[in-house]
Amino acid sequence: MILIKNGKFLMGSDSEDGFIYDKEGPPTLIDINGFYIDETSVTNEEFQNFINETNYITEAEKFGNSFVFAALLTDEERVKYQKADLMGIWFDVPGANWKHPQGPKSNIINKMNYPVVHVSLYDAIEYCKWSGKRLPTEAEWEYAARGGLIQNKFSWGNELKQNNKYNLNIWNGDFPFGNTLEDGFLDLAPAKSFEPNGYGVYQMLGNIWEWCINAKNVSLEYFQKKKTDEISNLEINENKEYAIRGGSYLCHDAFCKRYKVYSRNGTAPRSTAGNMGFRCVKDI
Repeated sequence: MILIKNGKFLMGSDSEDGFIYDKEGPPTLIDINGFYIDETSVTNEEFQNFINETNYITEAEKFGNSFVFAALLTDEERVKYQKADLMGIWFDVPGANWKHPQGPKSNIINKMNYPVVHVSLYDAIEYCKWSGKRLPTEAEWEYAARGGLIQNKFSWGNELKQNNKYNLNIWNGDFPFGNTLEDGFLDLAPAKSFEPNGYGVYQMLGNIWEWCINAKNVSLEYFQKKKTDEISNLEINENKEYAIRGGSYLCHDAFCKRYKVYSRNGTAPRSTAGNMGFRCVKDI
């Protein structure tokens, strides 16, 4: 884990490149207590160790299905399985879960250093309990993602590319068809595929959405008024959506745009998909 020291930072942005209903601004000064954060998203290998020791069964395994990106399925599978959205980007695939990310015929044998996906908020919390850690608040997540930079769009600055190269895994080209693979990936990338930020933390932008412990769309002032332990100890409410951060390999300016350090999103706590995982934090 990486030590993130005490500090204050401006959370959020007044940029107009997001969605007004995401409540990304106005920039709000937040006081952060120091904490440790996982160097990478939790990997398949780490999650496998958790499963081996606890025999835990994930939500996707219990429900028997999860969402898989259309381009990762064969033509036959796209005819066989049910579309999960009007655009046909996602399919509801029986047998898709953390160890079978594209359905029952797939596996993670050669992907142990990839982020674990198809993980619900409840699954992530159970892993945290086992590992002696917890999920971050959005404020902690963003503070770590910024890497010490002040009011920049990305973990490395304001330009999407560094030295004319991508430093994150998002959709390149025309969405949702015609990925140019300029960043090297159609699907997930290994957890250490790109350069770490100024704190030494890897890939907090792109690749996968990462769960946070607070409810979706709380105001930024919420993190001024509430202590971390107050937020972390609240019981999960089935009727609320919870924050996810970072964007994923499907982010594109014509679609979700939510791959900046201040971008916000959320979903139901039992949601699972092939681009949803998490990383943990720990109090000092």
